[in-house]
Amino acid sequence: MFVQLLRKNNVVAGVLAVIRIYIGYAWLTAGWGKVTGGFDATGFIQGSIGKATGDHPAVQGWWAAFLENVALPGATVFSFLVAWGELLVGIALILGLFTNFAALMGIVMNFAFIFSGTISTNGQMILLTIFLLVAGYNAGRYGLDRYVIPFIRNYRKVHKPGRTRRFDETAEAN
Repeated sequence: MFVQLLRKNNVVAGVLAVIRIYIGYAWLTAGWGKVTGGFDATGFIQGSIGKATGDHPAVQGWWAAFLENVALPGATVFSFLVAWGELLVGIALILGLFTNFAALMGIVMNFAFIFSGTISTNGQMILLTIFLLVAGYNAGRYGLDRYVIPFIRNYRKVHKPGRTRRFDETAEAN
């Protein structure tokens, strides 16, 4: 019943728009600061690897191994992905454009930050983003998704993949 309320109710769509814009603004400002400020994730990654030791590590061993063997050698790529990912997720959420995909990418980044031993506002953002994801289309109803999603659905109906038109179908259409 609660899920249906999240997915169908117009008043809830308005509340979700406020939540979406709030989260989008947080991502946008964080990403803008990184994109314009020359962000380098190397220090963050090294700090996270260091949190994997001791009696009560803040970072799990499997995640520290990923950071050490994949993220640290590719810190330049990860710096780019984080900075631009935050900025683009923020823009998409504020505009309500591909809301579900943007929310999914945002929650993936939030979990990556939590896995890396950072608390900050990530838990709050994860909780709020779950509402957006469960709401589905309703989360972007008062945004550009209102126009983009029906267009895509209609386009996919007309242009089914793998479908070829026979000669007589083409003649009938004209």
